[in-house]
Amino acid sequence: MTVKVKLGDNNYGKADVRLFKVFRDRPQHDIKDVQVRVAVTGDFEAAHTVGDNTGLVATDTMRNLVYALARDGLTGSIEAFGQHLAAELMARGPRVTGARVTLTEHTWARLMSGGQPHDHSFVRQMPKHTATVERTDGGTQVESGIDDLYLLKTTNSGWAGFHRDEFTTLPETHDRILATVVSARWTYRTPDCDHDDVWQRAYTALLDVFPDHYSPSMQHTLYRLGEAVLDRCPEMERVHFSFPNRHHILYPLERYGMTNPGTIFHADAEPYGVIEGWVERA
Repeated sequence: MTVKVKLGDNNYGKADVRLFKVFRDRPQHDIKDVQVRVAVTGDFEAAHTVGDNTGLVATDTMRNLVYALARDGLTGSIEAFGQHLAAELMARGPRVTGARVTLTEHTWARLMSGGQPHDHSFVRQMPKHTATVERTDGGTQVESGIDDLYLLKTTNSGWAGFHRDEFTTLPETHDRILATVVSARWTYRTPDCDHDDVWQRAYTALLDVFPDHYSPSMQHTLYRLGEAVLDRCPEMERVHFSFPNRHHILYPLERYGMTNPGTIFHADAEPYGVIEGWVERA
């Protein structure tokens, strides 16, 4: 070949490692249900250019390491486990100079039976606890988040006063359904903290503040939610939101000779608006 090339940024690892742990050291069991993705960076040029795999850790080994470390190492937050796993990936890989661990924890609630919390039965909840840990020789960065939190209010929201031109067909409204699936992530200014407690306070803030105001736009609600989360979580430096606007469109029953007094809607899947942004400490 006459073309000249060189290797650019690259990484490899293992994805969709399904880790489930049962804590049986007490009569009332607890569980952790986590999807793990690991990726490592380093001096992997020889493997790419000449097929020399010397010093490379197999992705199969990485998967096994996740399960082995979880036995004694997964005792608290997924952030703490991610830091432990990232350190081990770097220590065990002769050519590894960096590791990235992405974790998604499915949340479960204990079932009630006979009016009492059951010892070993659970129901999966909607929101997910997410975390990303990046480790290099220069240190460790931790980011946490919430995903798949579906929020909706049937009124007390509108969209009016926006710019109009020849392509604008959307009518103004001061009363609409506002629905979104929250994806949030945040960085820390206090690295050594109770990550599970911070997550719970952030989650509670979203549930408290989403319904407590008239929303003239999803942008306004984004700002209100970010302000509330940072107020309740002093450990955070900033928080990012992604809000897809899940449109609920009043269905035209008039075509069938019927009225629709604001009760029947078409829940439109796509296309949809997306509102995103960081809220940061001033």
